[in-house]
Amino acid sequence: MRLWYQSMTRPAAWPAYAEALRRTLDRAADPGTEIAIHGIEKRGGIGDQYRSLEFIETIEVLENAARAEAEGFDALLLGNIADPGLRPAREMLSIPVLGLCETALLTACQMGASIGLVIANDKHHSRILENVALTGLTTRVVGVERMKVDRLADLDAAFSPGEARERILGQFQAAADACVARGAEVVIPAAGVAMVLLAEAGIHEAGRGVPVLNASVALLKAGESAVKLNRLMGGRFTSRRGAYAQPPAGQIAELRRAYGPVFPRIAEG
Repeated sequence: MRLWYQSMTRPAAWPAYAEALRRTLDRAADPGTEIAIHGIEKRGGIGDQYRSLEFIETIEVLENAARAEAEGFDALLLGNIADPGLRPAREMLSIPVLGLCETALLTACQMGASIGLVIANDKHHSRILENVALTGLTTRVVGVERMKVDRLADLDAAFSPGEARERILGQFQAAADACVARGAEVVIPAAGVAMVLLAEAGIHEAGRGVPVLNASVALLKAGESAVKLNRLMGGRFTSRRGAYAQPPAGQIAELRRAYGPVFPRIAEG
């Protein structure tokens, strides 16, 4: 199977992370799974904790979503904790579309009864909790603690030994400890780069038997499962009633005149 993994980082600004993400996903992939990792190339890719910048980058995400389906990929994986473009892409594509935050939360529910989130900075706080609310899991989250990474690109330096690495790993451990003290049974590093950094550092437990979830790997494995389910269900993995309903064939010609080549899998009626 072929999976399109869409990061929200600009590869040139995050070289160490890009290499670590590739190593992490390749180690975890099933035999026969091909993973194409794409970042942000056109505009941005360094500060998506700000809503306006996330919005700008999401345009490219949705363009790449259309590319993924056109090029024959079996699923789209959105590897950013804000799940940018998740719901529009699900509505648009015929292949499964999974998001990092949603997948992390649903996976954590299978691992423990309560969840702690370690966010990168204060700006991420409300954005992440909005995603929690969308999944209906607000009552499962017992703690949200933060590191002090206001400039997200600073995380890239932590992939090499040195002061930055020790400082950021120490900040994560302190925040994870606080989550555990609040009753968390699973801790999610609520930043895609941090997840991979911790996995590379061999940190899989927050203490007292509390696992630290690498949701990048969870997203990959959920993507593989979604592709298999989609095949077994005759391509009916995504509901077409309500939230992810597509336009009826009788309207698609009119919509294409106004918007361009939208919903490419729908034949004009």
